[in-house]
Amino acid sequence: MRGWGMWCARDPSDWGSGFASDRISSATGPGPSHRNPWESRWRGSEYLGLLRVGCGPAPEPTSGASVDLLVLPEVVRGKRAALFFAAVAIVLGLPLWWKTTETYRASLPYSEISGLNSLQLRLMVPVTVVFTQESVPLDDQEKLPFTVVHEREIPLKYKLKIKCRFQKAYRRALDHEEEALSSGSVQEAETMLAEPLEQAEGSLTVYVISEHSPLLPKDMMSYIGPKRTAVVRGIMHREAFNIIGRRIIQVAQAMSLTEDVLAAALADHLPEDKWSSDKRRPLKSSLGYEITFSLLNPDPKSHDVHWDIEGAVRRFVQPFLNALSAAGNFSVDSQILYYAMLGVNPRFDPASSSYYLATHSLPHVINPVESRLGSSTASLYPVLNFLLYVPELAHSPLYIQDKDGAPVATNAFHSPRWGGIMIYNVDPKAYNASELPVRVEVDMVRVMEVFLAQLRLLFGIAQPQVPPKCLFSGPKSEGIMTWELDRLLWARSVENLATATTTLTSLAQLLGKISNIVIKDDVASEVYRAVAAVQKAAEELASGHLASAFAASQEAVTSSERAFFDPSLLHLLYFPDDQKFAIYIPLFLPMAVPILLSLFKIFLETRKSWKKPEKID
Repeated sequence: MRGWGMWCARDPSDWGSGFASDRISSATGPGPSHRNPWESRWRGSEYLGLLRVGCGPAPEPTSGASVDLLVLPEVVRGKRAALFFAAVAIVLGLPLWWKTTETYRASLPYSEISGLNSLQLRLMVPVTVVFTQESVPLDDQEKLPFTVVHEREIPLKYKLKIKCRFQKAYRRALDHEEEALSSGSVQEAETMLAEPLEQAEGSLTVYVISEHSPLLPKDMMSYIGPKRTAVVRGIMHREAFNIIGRRIIQVAQAMSLTEDVLAAALADHLPEDKWSSDKRRPLKSSLGYEITFSLLNPDPKSHDVHWDIEGAVRRFVQPFLNALSAAGNFSVDSQILYYAMLGVNPRFDPASSSYYLATHSLPHVINPVESRLGSSTASLYPVLNFLLYVPELAHSPLYIQDKDGAPVATNAFHSPRWGGIMIYNVDPKAYNASELPVRVEVDMVRVMEVFLAQLRLLFGIAQPQVPPKCLFSGPKSEGIMTWELDRLLWARSVENLATATTTLTSLAQLLGKISNIVIKDDVASEVYRAVAAVQKAAEELASGHLASAFAASQEAVTSSERAFFDPSLLHLLYFPDDQKFAIYIPLFLPMAVPILLSLFKIFLETRKSWKKPEKID
């Protein structure tokens, strides 16, 4: 009865009315062109059902089976194509898009950078202590040689813990040393005791002489020379080594590392306190410096000024810079500026018929003059300006007053990290001897004495705090002592390590917070190089190798700043992720919608086919 179940859609009592109504509509209704096609198809199936009911069971539909065989491969092919496009988009397209549009970030040593904050610096100063005969008791001389280590922590409010370690190697004097130390004066002995060639930077040699030796004045207990040598009186006492050891430590600290020296080096990293203004005078560590000497002649109609700046630089400045060549490269130039005014009206004193610049007005002198110099804007390195000002005739003579109102002896002042200004007054007798303009020959010896003293202060080379009853020898023609240069290198090494550590820590924090900053391989290599240089410098400082430690610290600060200021870090900084979606959605949405709809349709058909078909009786 399959034919009955599928084809008898109406009640048999309606068959006749169906034929009648169809005949009536075909006879009286509109023509074929106005007939509803859906109605005719329905009625045709009704007639077909009537005929099939009348003839018996319906046969298997041959034409429908052929249609199903033609449609089925097309449907399968469409489903496969949709699945293929979806698989390609998900498996290949999405990872490729993600890989090509992601922010490239090379790996960085974050753990090692965080470990730099807890870095502990040990600054070792090798000290060779040479004992002459009769400097200590015989029992103590028999104990030689041996080594004593004295270590103390520098109390600074900074995250880097700094310890100073003096490693004293005691030994007996050699024959030529005994002969030199038996001379009449300490200067003669120092000349005979040539500095050993193997003595490295940062090391010291202390000679212990007899308690009654005429080498030193009777009221002096020690001597500090211009080289890396010092002399200390011995003592005949059972605690001779302890007493002499304390004297040696005092001398060694004055010649190497003190709290003030390290505080000045770390002034930019330490909190503000009562002495921070004085400690901020020295220049920051740099690979190079530019020094400019300027002659300011505001009244060329009255003064024809001549100065031998080339000869003065060659005679006084160049030896000093040659001694400082280990700390950086230097370039020197000079210029003459006419009609360059100070920009401050001096106060006239009727009692002395002179003009004065008060202390509170000195900061206002620099700004008007600095605009005329024009050298610092085009320089990659710090610029030091040394100005020689010849006051105009209307304001002559001109003097600088200190805080107490007294005239400054040098008639000069300096500004931290900028330079210095010296006022050079013309002799009043010169105006009576000739007509204007008066020829002025500058005394370069007096001028360079002032400028070299200011240059020492700007580099942080101040007078040491010598222990009591200590004879101190000033610098020679170079203007700087050898151990002063070592002390400068100690300070600059610590400063470079502090700067590099701060820069690397800031860079790591910045890259950790902002995820869309590009980190290229060259930036990562600079970071790795800086971290390795910091670690190497710390190891060299702990070993007492000052020259290699300073070179490594310079490499550390240079590499860290190159990485921090690399322009590639800003390429995608102002291109956030929401802008990426705003750009990619119009491109990918037209392609993704058909694929998603096809997948949704396939899902519905598959879900429907999984259901068990219900049998209709």
